Amino acid sequence: MTQPRILIVGAGAVGGFFGAKLLLAGRDVTFLVRQARATQLERNGLVLHTPSGDSNTVAPTVTAAELVARREAGTGESWDVVIITVKAFALAGALDDIAAAIGPRTLVLPVLNGMKHIDLLSERFGRDHVLGGLAMVSTTLQGDGSIRQLFGGAGLTYGALAGGTIAPDDTRITALDAALSDAGFSATLSRDIERDLWQKWIVLGSGGALTCLLRAPVGEIVAVPGGTHTALAIVSEFVALATAAGITPDDERLSSIRGTLTQAGSGFTTSMYRDLVQGNPVEADQILGDAVDRANQLGVAVPLLTAASVSLAVYQASRDN
Repeated sequence: MTQPRILIVGAGAVGGFFGAKLLLAGRDVTFLVRQARATQLERNGLVLHTPSGDSNTVAPTVTAAELVARREAGTGESWDVVIITVKAFALAGALDDIAAAIGPRTLVLPVLNGMKHIDLLSERFGRDHVLGGLAMVSTTLQGDGSIRQLFGGAGLTYGALAGGTIAPDDTRITALDAALSDAGFSATLSRDIERDLWQKWIVLGSGGALTCLLRAPVGEIVAVPGGTHTALAIVSEFVALATAAGITPDDERLSSIRGTLTQAGSGFTTSMYRDLVQGNPVEADQILGDAVDRANQLGVAVPLLTAASVSLAVYQASRDN
């Protein structure tokens, strides 16, 4: 398999960015999207604005209904790789859509936040299909359907899960690695993807808990008495959870996280905070709720993470009502 067929679930800020880069690099990419997004992409193309320039790419699309119709007619075909880029809270609703694209040797690569989705996908499709993955990019989906990269630099990290049935040197993974490499973003085949996932979770969970609980960017938080102490205490709770789960975070990475969350004058926030202040759904359950649940199971005290999780649960409940 020298040129894997890649299906990207979602053509929003993350999926659209990486998909556009892959298409521009000549890769075989199709987007699984809703009909409205398919019509928009057919009409306008996949428009990407980056600090280094703009592009407009023809974006092949397919809808869930089309996938099912093809499968029922006996004309369906599975993809070699399915990259999942939807928000974590939308994953459960997308599982049936994804199922019609999964074949006996399809790799499923989620680049979602947290760890809960790994269990959900493994239960539905089996550990012999699911990889671990994470995306590092700062993008936003604009009102006209175009995607804007806010800052330079972007990358994907991916790899076989420990305890899974996919060998790290599986030919499917090496083919995926080749397809993602040299495509306009950094691509890293990890030998310890769980540790990578947890370290990103510490960043998102600590930053999300801090900014959402105190409803402010980092600079405003550390400017008041107790702000810096609270930030460091939240990081310590997440590190204690990771350690209890058998993950030893990198000291240099932890130093960077602590520095980011205590920097004077910083405007740093998280996507969860931005969704909160904009009145949008938040990934509270996936990023903080799941962390609190795991902490309770492992006997780790996380009072600040619990307070942040409860605060966001109250917000979500009031929004849903």
